[in-house]
Amino acid sequence: MTSTFKLLLLFFITAVVSCSPKHDLIVNCTNPEIQYWGRIDTTKTDAAELYWSGTSILLNFEGSAVSAMFDEERGDNYYNVIIDNDSLFVFHPDTVQHSYTLAEGLSEGPHQIEIFKRTEWDRGWSRFYGFKIEGASKVLPKPPSKKRKIEFYGNSITAGYAVDDFSGRDRSDSIFTNNYLSYAKLTADHFDAEYRCICKSGIGITISWFPLIMPELYNRLDPADPESRWDFSRYSPDLVVINLFQNDSWLVENPRHDEFKRQFGTEKPTDEFIIEKYADFVRSIRKEYPSTPIICMLGNMDATREGSRWPGLVEAAVKRVGDSEIYTFFEPYKNSPGHPTIAEQQTMAKHLSAFIEENINW
Repeated sequence: MTSTFKLLLLFFITAVVSCSPKHDLIVNCTNPEIQYWGRIDTTKTDAAELYWSGTSILLNFEGSAVSAMFDEERGDNYYNVIIDNDSLFVFHPDTVQHSYTLAEGLSEGPHQIEIFKRTEWDRGWSRFYGFKIEGASKVLPKPPSKKRKIEFYGNSITAGYAVDDFSGRDRSDSIFTNNYLSYAKLTADHFDAEYRCICKSGIGITISWFPLIMPELYNRLDPADPESRWDFSRYSPDLVVINLFQNDSWLVENPRHDEFKRQFGTEKPTDEFIIEKYADFVRSIRKEYPSTPIICMLGNMDATREGSRWPGLVEAAVKRVGDSEIYTFFEPYKNSPGHPTIAEQQTMAKHLSAFIEENINW
Protein backbone atom coordinates (compact mmCIF):
# COMPACT_ATOMS: atom_id res chain seq x y z
CA MET A 1 0.00 0.00 0.00
CA THR A 2 1.53 3.32 -1.08
CA SER A 3 1.81 6.25 1.28
CA THR A 4 -0.49 8.28 -0.98
CA PHE A 5 -3.18 5.58 -0.83
CA LYS A 6 -2.83 5.41 2.97
CA LEU A 7 -3.37 9.15 3.22
CA LEU A 8 -6.43 8.97 0.98
CA LEU A 9 -7.86 6.08 3.02
CA LEU A 10 -7.25 7.94 6.29
CA PHE A 11 -8.96 11.04 4.87
CA PHE A 12 -11.96 8.96 3.75
CA ILE A 13 -12.36 7.31 7.19
CA THR A 14 -12.06 10.67 8.96
CA ALA A 15 -14.66 12.21 6.67
CA VAL A 16 -17.13 9.38 7.26
CA VAL A 17 -16.71 9.53 11.05
CA SER A 18 -17.07 13.30 11.13
CA CYS A 19 -20.29 13.13 9.10
CA SER A 20 -21.82 10.38 11.21
CA PRO A 21 -24.40 11.38 13.86
CA LYS A 22 -23.23 11.40 17.45
CA HIS A 23 -24.20 8.46 19.62
CA ASP A 24 -27.09 8.63 22.06
CA LEU A 25 -26.07 9.69 25.55
CA ILE A 26 -27.18 7.66 28.59
CA VAL A 27 -27.51 9.76 31.75
CA ASN A 28 -27.60 7.53 34.80
CA CYS A 29 -29.85 8.43 37.74
CA THR A 30 -26.73 9.16 39.82
CA ASN A 31 -25.46 11.86 37.45
CA PRO A 32 -24.74 14.94 39.61
CA GLU A 33 -26.30 17.28 37.03
CA ILE A 34 -29.77 15.77 37.59
CA GLN A 35 -31.71 17.94 40.00
CA TYR A 36 -34.03 16.12 42.41
CA TRP A 37 -36.63 17.95 44.45
CA GLY A 38 -38.45 16.33 47.35
CA ARG A 39 -37.93 13.32 49.58
CA ILE A 40 -36.49 10.92 47.04
CA ASP A 41 -34.35 7.90 47.84
CA THR A 42 -31.20 8.52 45.81
CA THR A 43 -28.97 6.14 47.80
CA LYS A 44 -29.15 3.31 45.25
CA THR A 45 -26.90 3.20 42.20
CA ASP A 46 -29.44 1.72 39.78
CA ALA A 47 -32.57 3.79 40.43
CA ALA A 48 -33.96 6.79 42.32
CA GLU A 49 -37.18 5.91 44.15
CA LEU A 50 -40.01 8.46 44.28
CA TYR A 51 -42.97 8.44 46.66
CA TRP A 52 -44.34 11.86 47.62
CA SER A 53 -46.60 14.28 45.78
CA GLY A 54 -44.71 17.13 44.16
CA THR A 55 -41.37 15.37 43.87
CA SER A 56 -39.61 16.14 40.61
CA ILE A 57 -36.65 15.34 38.39
CA LEU A 58 -35.00 18.00 36.21
CA LEU A 59 -32.24 17.94 33.62
CA ASN A 60 -30.66 20.60 31.42
CA PHE A 61 -29.31 19.21 28.17
CA GLU A 62 -28.71 19.57 24.44
CA GLY A 63 -30.15 17.04 22.01
CA SER A 64 -32.96 16.38 19.55
CA ALA A 65 -34.94 13.98 21.79
CA VAL A 66 -35.04 12.81 25.39
CA SER A 67 -36.50 9.71 27.02
CA ALA A 68 -36.58 8.37 30.58
CA MET A 69 -36.41 4.85 31.99
CA PHE A 70 -39.08 4.12 34.63
CA ASP A 71 -41.03 1.38 36.31
CA GLU A 72 -43.81 1.35 38.88
CA GLU A 73 -45.00 -0.62 41.86
CA ARG A 74 -48.66 -0.55 40.78
CA GLY A 75 -48.95 1.53 37.63
CA ASP A 76 -51.20 4.11 39.33
CA ASN A 77 -48.89 7.12 39.30
CA TYR A 78 -49.06 10.05 36.91
CA TYR A 79 -46.48 12.72 36.12
CA ASN A 80 -46.54 16.06 34.35
CA VAL A 81 -43.80 16.43 31.73
CA ILE A 82 -42.55 19.99 31.30
CA ILE A 83 -40.10 20.90 28.55
CA ASP A 84 -38.56 24.36 28.53
CA ASN A 85 -41.14 25.53 31.11
CA ASP A 86 -44.02 24.53 28.84
CA SER A 87 -46.23 21.63 29.97
CA LEU A 88 -46.39 18.86 27.38
CA PHE A 89 -48.48 15.94 28.56
CA VAL A 90 -49.34 13.55 31.40
CA PHE A 91 -46.90 10.67 31.68
CA HIS A 92 -48.12 7.31 33.08
CA PRO A 93 -45.36 4.75 33.71
CA ASP A 94 -46.06 1.01 33.73
CA THR A 95 -45.05 -1.72 36.16
CA VAL A 96 -42.59 -3.07 33.56
CA GLN A 97 -39.29 -1.22 33.24
CA HIS A 98 -39.47 0.72 30.00
CA SER A 99 -37.96 3.70 28.21
CA TYR A 100 -40.50 6.46 27.52
CA THR A 101 -39.97 9.18 24.93
CA LEU A 102 -40.73 12.50 26.62
CA ALA A 103 -39.80 14.96 23.88
CA GLU A 104 -38.50 14.74 20.31
CA GLY A 105 -37.86 16.96 17.32
CA LEU A 106 -36.16 19.49 19.56
CA SER A 107 -34.27 22.41 18.10
CA GLU A 108 -30.53 22.90 18.49
CA GLY A 109 -29.39 24.53 21.69
CA PRO A 110 -30.13 24.11 25.40
CA HIS A 111 -33.32 22.51 26.74
CA GLN A 112 -34.76 21.64 30.12
CA ILE A 113 -36.90 18.60 30.96
CA GLU A 114 -38.86 18.27 34.22
CA ILE A 115 -40.85 15.25 35.42
CA PHE A 116 -43.27 16.24 38.21
CA LYS A 117 -45.19 13.71 40.34
CA ARG A 118 -48.89 14.59 40.41
CA THR A 119 -50.10 11.69 42.51
CA GLU A 120 -49.95 10.60 46.16
CA TRP A 121 -47.69 8.04 47.77
CA ASP A 122 -50.47 5.53 48.42
CA ARG A 123 -50.37 4.79 44.67
CA GLY A 124 -47.03 3.03 45.14
CA TRP A 125 -43.44 3.92 44.41
CA SER A 126 -41.89 4.88 41.08
CA ARG A 127 -38.31 4.07 40.08
CA PHE A 128 -36.34 6.34 37.77
CA TYR A 129 -33.23 4.80 36.19
CA GLY A 130 -32.00 7.64 34.02
CA PHE A 131 -32.37 9.62 30.78
CA LYS A 132 -31.37 8.93 27.20
CA ILE A 133 -30.57 11.94 25.03
CA GLU A 134 -30.48 11.54 21.24
CA GLY A 135 -28.72 13.50 18.53
CA ALA A 136 -25.89 15.92 19.24
CA SER A 137 -26.32 15.27 22.94
CA LYS A 138 -24.78 16.94 25.95
CA VAL A 139 -25.60 17.21 29.65
CA LEU A 140 -25.60 20.82 30.83
CA PRO A 141 -25.08 22.11 34.39
CA LYS A 142 -28.15 21.96 36.60
CA PRO A 143 -29.79 25.25 37.61
CA PRO A 144 -28.47 27.08 40.67
CA SER A 145 -30.30 26.43 43.92
CA LYS A 146 -33.41 28.49 44.56
CA LYS A 147 -33.04 31.35 47.02
CA ARG A 148 -36.17 30.25 48.90
CA LYS A 149 -37.51 26.88 50.03
CA ILE A 150 -41.05 26.03 51.24
CA GLU A 151 -42.25 22.80 52.81
CA PHE A 152 -45.94 21.93 53.18
CA TYR A 153 -47.66 19.40 55.46
CA GLY A 154 -51.26 18.72 54.49
CA ASN A 155 -54.17 16.53 53.48
CA SER A 156 -56.21 16.19 50.27
CA ILE A 157 -56.48 19.95 49.87
CA THR A 158 -52.70 20.24 49.70
CA ALA A 159 -52.42 17.10 47.54
CA GLY A 160 -54.67 18.58 44.83
CA TYR A 161 -57.12 15.69 45.18
CA ALA A 162 -59.69 15.54 42.33
CA VAL A 163 -58.66 18.98 41.09
CA ASP A 164 -58.72 17.68 37.50
CA ASP A 165 -62.13 16.02 37.87
CA PHE A 166 -64.42 18.39 36.00
CA SER A 167 -67.49 16.16 36.40
CA GLY A 168 -68.17 17.46 39.90
CA ARG A 169 -68.17 13.90 41.28
CA ASP A 170 -64.93 14.23 43.28
CA ARG A 171 -63.63 10.94 41.92
CA SER A 172 -60.74 9.19 43.65
CA ASP A 173 -59.04 7.79 40.51
CA SER A 174 -55.44 9.01 40.64
CA ILE A 175 -55.65 10.57 37.16
CA PHE A 176 -57.77 13.36 38.69
CA THR A 177 -55.29 14.26 41.43
CA ASN A 178 -52.78 16.90 40.36
CA ASN A 179 -50.44 18.37 42.94
CA TYR A 180 -49.07 20.66 40.24
CA LEU A 181 -52.30 22.68 40.46
CA SER A 182 -52.53 22.73 44.26
CA TYR A 183 -52.37 26.00 46.21
CA ALA A 184 -49.12 24.68 47.72
CA LYS A 185 -47.29 24.36 44.40
CA LEU A 186 -48.79 27.61 43.13
CA THR A 187 -47.61 29.45 46.24
CA ALA A 188 -44.09 28.03 45.85
CA ASP A 189 -44.10 29.11 42.21
CA HIS A 190 -45.23 32.62 43.18
CA PHE A 191 -42.08 32.98 45.27
CA ASP A 192 -39.87 31.02 42.85
CA ALA A 193 -39.18 28.69 45.76
CA GLU A 194 -37.98 25.10 45.92
CA TYR A 195 -41.05 23.04 46.78
CA ARG A 196 -41.55 20.13 49.17
CA CYS A 197 -44.89 18.50 49.99
CA ILE A 198 -45.63 15.96 52.74
CA CYS A 199 -49.30 15.16 52.30
CA LYS A 200 -51.93 12.43 52.25
CA SER A 201 -55.63 12.66 51.47
CA GLY A 202 -57.74 11.81 54.49
CA ILE A 203 -54.99 12.35 57.06
CA GLY A 204 -55.30 14.23 60.34
CA ILE A 205 -53.31 15.02 63.45
CA THR A 206 -55.46 13.15 66.00
CA ILE A 207 -57.34 10.82 63.63
CA SER A 208 -57.48 9.92 59.92
CA TRP A 209 -59.80 7.90 57.69
CA PHE A 210 -57.22 5.10 57.94
CA PRO A 211 -54.77 3.84 60.62
CA LEU A 212 -52.08 6.50 60.14
CA ILE A 213 -51.88 10.07 61.43
CA MET A 214 -49.52 12.86 60.40
CA PRO A 215 -47.43 12.73 63.60
CA GLU A 216 -46.55 9.15 62.56
CA LEU A 217 -45.88 10.05 58.92
CA TYR A 218 -44.12 13.43 58.81
CA ASN A 219 -40.59 12.11 59.40
CA ARG A 220 -40.52 9.24 56.89
CA LEU A 221 -38.53 8.99 53.68
CA ASP A 222 -40.61 6.09 52.36
CA PRO A 223 -44.09 6.93 53.63
CA ALA A 224 -45.27 3.32 53.32
CA ASP A 225 -42.48 2.04 55.58
CA PRO A 226 -42.93 2.65 59.33
CA GLU A 227 -39.18 2.10 59.86
CA SER A 228 -38.08 4.55 57.17
CA ARG A 229 -36.69 7.88 58.39
CA TRP A 230 -35.98 11.11 56.58
CA ASP A 231 -32.73 12.90 57.44
CA PHE A 232 -33.93 16.44 58.17
CA SER A 233 -30.37 17.76 57.97
CA ARG A 234 -30.51 17.24 54.19
CA TYR A 235 -33.01 20.03 53.68
CA SER A 236 -33.77 23.18 55.64
CA PRO A 237 -36.77 25.16 54.37
CA ASP A 238 -37.14 28.92 54.78
CA LEU A 239 -40.85 28.49 55.50
CA VAL A 240 -43.13 25.66 56.63
CA VAL A 241 -46.90 25.63 56.04
CA ILE A 242 -49.15 23.21 57.95
CA ASN A 243 -52.71 22.77 56.67
CA LEU A 244 -54.33 20.01 58.76
CA PHE A 245 -57.43 19.38 60.94
CA GLN A 246 -60.04 19.16 58.14
CA ASN A 247 -60.29 15.39 58.55
CA ASP A 248 -60.12 15.59 62.34
CA SER A 249 -63.11 17.95 62.25
CA TRP A 250 -65.23 15.24 60.62
CA LEU A 251 -64.00 12.15 62.38
CA VAL A 252 -64.06 13.33 66.00
CA GLU A 253 -67.83 13.65 65.51
CA ASN A 254 -68.21 10.09 64.18
CA PRO A 255 -68.01 7.63 67.11
CA ARG A 256 -69.14 4.74 64.90
CA HIS A 257 -66.12 4.96 62.64
CA ASP A 258 -63.49 2.27 63.18
CA GLU A 259 -60.71 4.85 63.46
CA PHE A 260 -62.65 6.75 66.12
CA LYS A 261 -62.91 3.56 68.15
CA ARG A 262 -59.24 2.77 67.62
CA GLN A 263 -57.98 6.23 68.54
CA PHE A 264 -60.48 7.32 71.20
CA GLY A 265 -62.47 4.28 72.32
CA THR A 266 -66.02 5.33 73.16
CA GLU A 267 -65.44 8.90 74.37
CA LYS A 268 -65.09 11.97 72.13
CA PRO A 269 -61.74 13.72 72.59
CA THR A 270 -61.84 16.95 74.54
CA ASP A 271 -60.76 20.29 73.10
CA GLU A 272 -57.83 20.16 75.51
CA PHE A 273 -56.69 16.84 74.04
CA ILE A 274 -57.02 18.14 70.45
CA ILE A 275 -55.15 21.37 71.22
CA GLU A 276 -52.27 19.53 72.87
CA LYS A 277 -51.95 17.04 70.00
CA TYR A 278 -51.74 19.89 67.48
CA ALA A 279 -49.22 21.74 69.68
CA ASP A 280 -47.15 18.56 69.94
CA PHE A 281 -47.01 18.22 66.18
CA VAL A 282 -45.93 21.83 65.75
CA ARG A 283 -43.24 21.27 68.38
CA SER A 284 -42.02 18.28 66.36
CA ILE A 285 -41.59 20.48 63.29
CA ARG A 286 -39.95 23.21 65.34
CA LYS A 287 -37.45 20.68 66.74
CA GLU A 288 -36.32 19.83 63.19
CA TYR A 289 -36.28 23.47 62.03
CA PRO A 290 -35.32 25.62 65.05
CA SER A 291 -35.50 29.02 63.34
CA THR A 292 -37.84 28.49 60.37
CA PRO A 293 -41.10 30.48 60.33
CA ILE A 294 -44.15 28.20 60.48
CA ILE A 295 -47.64 29.07 59.25
CA CYS A 296 -50.43 27.03 60.81
CA MET A 297 -53.08 27.26 58.13
CA LEU A 298 -56.62 25.94 57.97
CA GLY A 299 -59.03 25.89 55.03
CA ASN A 300 -60.70 26.09 52.60
CA MET A 301 -63.23 23.31 53.30
CA ASP A 302 -65.83 23.31 56.04
CA ALA A 303 -63.40 23.34 58.98
CA THR A 304 -63.36 27.11 58.34
CA ARG A 305 -67.12 27.42 57.86
CA GLU A 306 -68.59 30.33 59.82
CA GLY A 307 -69.05 29.25 63.44
CA SER A 308 -66.52 26.40 63.24
CA ARG A 309 -64.51 25.87 66.44
CA TRP A 310 -61.47 24.51 64.57
CA PRO A 311 -59.70 27.82 63.82
CA GLY A 312 -59.94 28.57 67.54
CA LEU A 313 -58.34 25.22 68.37
CA VAL A 314 -55.44 26.00 66.02
CA GLU A 315 -55.01 29.44 67.61
CA ALA A 316 -55.04 27.91 71.10
CA ALA A 317 -52.40 25.34 70.10
CA VAL A 318 -50.13 27.98 68.57
CA LYS A 319 -50.49 30.16 71.65
CA ARG A 320 -49.55 27.18 73.81
CA VAL A 321 -46.35 26.59 71.82
CA GLY A 322 -45.46 30.23 72.50
CA ASP A 323 -43.21 30.97 69.54
CA SER A 324 -43.23 34.38 67.86
CA GLU A 325 -42.21 32.81 64.54
CA ILE A 326 -45.34 30.63 64.35
CA TYR A 327 -48.31 32.26 62.64
CA THR A 328 -51.95 31.37 61.97
CA PHE A 329 -53.74 31.85 58.67
CA PHE A 330 -57.32 30.76 57.94
CA GLU A 331 -58.55 30.50 54.37
CA PRO A 332 -62.30 31.26 54.21
CA TYR A 333 -64.74 28.42 53.56
CA LYS A 334 -65.18 27.93 49.84
CA ASN A 335 -68.93 27.27 50.24
CA SER A 336 -69.10 24.69 47.47
CA PRO A 337 -69.33 20.89 47.42
CA GLY A 338 -66.41 18.51 47.11
CA HIS A 339 -62.70 19.26 47.06
CA PRO A 340 -61.25 22.54 45.82
CA THR A 341 -61.46 23.22 42.10
CA ILE A 342 -58.62 24.72 40.09
CA ALA A 343 -60.08 28.21 40.63
CA GLU A 344 -60.46 27.60 44.37
CA GLN A 345 -56.88 26.34 44.61
CA GLN A 346 -55.74 29.48 42.80
CA THR A 347 -57.68 31.67 45.24
CA MET A 348 -56.03 29.93 48.19
CA ALA A 349 -52.60 30.45 46.66
CA LYS A 350 -53.34 34.13 46.11
CA HIS A 351 -54.46 34.63 49.71
CA LEU A 352 -51.62 32.62 51.23
CA SER A 353 -49.03 34.39 49.10
CA ALA A 354 -50.38 37.77 50.22
CA PHE A 355 -50.22 36.66 53.86
CA ILE A 356 -46.62 35.51 53.42
CA GLU A 357 -45.61 38.76 51.73
CA GLU A 358 -47.14 40.75 54.58
CA ASN A 359 -45.88 38.72 57.53
CA ILE A 360 -42.77 36.67 56.67
CA ASN A 361 -39.39 38.31 56.42
CA TRP A 362 -37.34 36.01 54.23
